[in-house]
Amino acid sequence: MKFAVIGGTGLIGSQVVRNLNAAGHEAVPHSKSTGVDVIAGQGVDEAVAGADVVVNLTNSPTFDDASPAFFRTSMENLLAAAHKSGVGHFVVLSIVGVDQVPELDYYRAKALQEEILAAGPVPYSVVRATQFMEFMDAVMSWTADGDTVRLPATPIQPIAAADVARAVTDVATGAPLNGVRDVAGPEIFALDELGRITLSHKGDHRTVVTDPTAGMFALVKGDVLTDKEARLAPTRYADWLS
Repeated sequence: MKFAVIGGTGLIGSQVVRNLNAAGHEAVPHSKSTGVDVIAGQGVDEAVAGADVVVNLTNSPTFDDASPAFFRTSMENLLAAAHKSGVGHFVVLSIVGVDQVPELDYYRAKALQEEILAAGPVPYSVVRATQFMEFMDAVMSWTADGDTVRLPATPIQPIAAADVARAVTDVATGAPLNGVRDVAGPEIFALDELGRITLSHKGDHRTVVTDPTAGMFALVKGDVLTDKEARLAPTRYADWLS
């Protein structure tokens, strides 16, 4: 099969392209660097032409209230091109619990992306993943101040990017779900404790202070963990750190 991987040069996209090509498919990565602009529409028709499956892994450049406009415009452009080209399966990567935290602009934007896809003209699949292990340093940087990192005790279930890429590859090569598949890491941590584990492994002597008001995840009330039907990935956090 031929796959057009939009956002195919990023953290997940590059691994999905590699996985698909290694399995004998033809996967072509597309991004701004290859001349495809999903907002302006430049190169979009050409990118999806002849593809059996479109995998959309593009991401908003911001996490604020500008992100819904990005996902609305990019999805409208990509779906129109996919429908015109006769694409039979459209896959997006989303977030576990994305419809449970309307207080977060970015989560609301990703929920909008899912809604546009489900209402669109192309058979589809949504892969929802928990937070990437690779993003832990960024999460800590948002609330770091001198020798202190402030984090809430929000429960999270981190997953390795390589496991996410494998899950996306698996869904993309199958029949459209016309629904959602959840994937998650095998362990649950409080975010503040995960911060302490990460800093200790790196030999970083900063102190993690539990602060229920700190950072984006402070807006998450309760938890946004997977349910019992989720697919659990194999990579444990300690093994990923090592």
